[in-house]
Amino acid sequence: MERNSLPVSAWEEPEKVDEVLRATKTSNAVDKRSLMNADQAAALLGWIRRRPRGGKRLHAFFATLYYCGLRPEEAVAMRVEDVTLPGPDARDEWCELLIHTATPEVGKQWTDTGEIHEERDLKGRAEDETRTAPGHPALTRILRQHIEDEQLKPGDLLFQGETGGILAGSVIRRAWRSARKAVLPPHVFESPTGKRVYDNRHTRLTKWLNDGIPPAQVAEWAGNSVPVLLATYARCVDGQLPDLKKRLEAAGDLPEPPDAG
Repeated sequence: MERNSLPVSAWEEPEKVDEVLRATKTSNAVDKRSLMNADQAAALLGWIRRRPRGGKRLHAFFATLYYCGLRPEEAVAMRVEDVTLPGPDARDEWCELLIHTATPEVGKQWTDTGEIHEERDLKGRAEDETRTAPGHPALTRILRQHIEDEQLKPGDLLFQGETGGILAGSVIRRAWRSARKAVLPPHVFESPTGKRVYDNRHTRLTKWLNDGIPPAQVAEWAGNSVPVLLATYARCVDGQLPDLKKRLEAAGDLPEPPDAG
């Protein structure tokens, strides 16, 4: 922000100028403390699955966020026909998710229909553009059972509320908070670890990068550009230094100069 673009009142107080300028220097980088380890994620998803009211349905939703790194507003918009499941006897048990729509909560006053959700194209993508994301075999089993249990048809919403409509954000957030409070020790519950539903996505994208998946591929699966992906997750990538050292060492030292004599 340029100083000459500040309001006049701010000019009159130098300390206020500095305060406004600092406020503009926000970072989109993910806080590493918000990421969950495998044990924490398993415990949270397991608690949600055992939840008496709609637990299995919500478990399938959260498992999709965790295993595929979807944005919540993308997951709630998915239809059964957007999931490609392998056959029961297929050797490759990975599924594939087609993401083409998002339905974020924007409030009734902001939509043409008076509904809380508004259907939009994918964030950062051209109109009608789609992307795919791979689903781990564990997710394949979860979604196959979910579709069977709910008796869903191809055109149905994959994740539905109790009355069959779109899964409400308030239900999602309440279930996630309850799981954190029930599963995590108090000091972890009060920490940034998995504090937001969105942290399932952050955890998965970071894991892909830490597992050595090329950033261009992760960006494609996630629906990000490579620069945005790296700016967002660079601080969370670790564990690769030993392998990088081996690669650099394998490149060898400078050749020994010939003897002068």
